[in-house]
Amino acid sequence: MEVDCQPEESMVSAFEDDCVLLCDVKDMRLEAEAVVNDVLFAVIQMQVSKHLSSTSEVAYINVETREGNRFCLELTEAGLRVVGYAFNHVDEDLNTQYHETVYSLLDTLSPGYREAFGNALLQRLENLKQNGQ
Repeated sequence: MEVDCQPEESMVSAFEDDCVLLCDVKDMRLEAEAVVNDVLFAVIQMQVSKHLSSTSEVAYINVETREGNRFCLELTEAGLRVVGYAFNHVDEDLNTQYHETVYSLLDTLSPGYREAFGNALLQRLENLKQNGQ
């Protein structure tokens, strides 16, 4: 016996609508993990803070640059900014500029990051060139 199971249009449409609504909501904890994974190669150490509370609206990231400088970063919908000059430290009086990307922020904080990023880019281009020939 053959059974033809075609999903009904209304069920698929409702599911897709729910998915779109849920996918539009950013969770800063997940965003922070993605930020860390993206640039970890170009800093000494970087991790989402385990001591400062992260929520769906804000997350804190500790980073040590190649120069040995330590920062506590805040990640929100507005972007990333320095909120402290030590791991897990938020200075409420500090009023620093927001950056749209972690690349922009690290570019201003660390010449060593800039160099590591440039070297990684050159290496990728070299690999593409070798694989293309």
